[in-house]
Amino acid sequence: MTGRGFAGFASALAALALFVAGPAAWGADAPNARPVSGATAIFAGGCFWCTEADFEKLPGVLSAVSGYTAGQSAKPTYEQVSAGSTGHTEAVLVTYDPARVSYAQLVEYFWPTIDPTVRDRQFCDSGSQYRSGIYWQNEAERKVAEASRDGLLAGGKFKTIHTEIIAATTFYPAEDYHQDYYKKNPIRYNYYRTGCGRDARLEELWGKKK
Repeated sequence: MTGRGFAGFASALAALALFVAGPAAWGADAPNARPVSGATAIFAGGCFWCTEADFEKLPGVLSAVSGYTAGQSAKPTYEQVSAGSTGHTEAVLVTYDPARVSYAQLVEYFWPTIDPTVRDRQFCDSGSQYRSGIYWQNEAERKVAEASRDGLLAGGKFKTIHTEIIAATTFYPAEDYHQDYYKKNPIRYNYYRTGCGRDARLEELWGKKK
């Protein structure tokens, strides 16, 4: 989220917790970790403020937590990730009720919230820390995600899709001030989202929302 204007923010806190033991548990050594109930899924769509906000609008989603994943550094901070030095991308851990929404529906919902045609960027944010991705946690999720991507390609809408689909690794929740940013700071959030051209580009790619 380069250039989002963090003047006035306090220095980033240490990352709060680890998501480690698969889809049902936070790391036991994370004192501030949020309890998880229901199933989980991990997606990256550029600015995690926006991806979090998008998923929390979907019926059946219980929560979305902004964080970092798919990199090499343990317990990264926002400053480290945004500098592009960790290998992590901004991502969101989605907790959902499988009785109300399926993993396949989450994946189908995800695609129109991103620009899959670009590598190592989303909208106005560039760098591998803003790459898009679907991070599967078991073989069933891998098959769903890959089939969905292949269906988009077969349909001819896109010649190439750069969204990575790889096995999930540790998910590190971001600092508290990033969580629910769109609710805590709606004016700043809307200014950023509009200024970044996110929705304009999505409409260009996917058409107007129904």
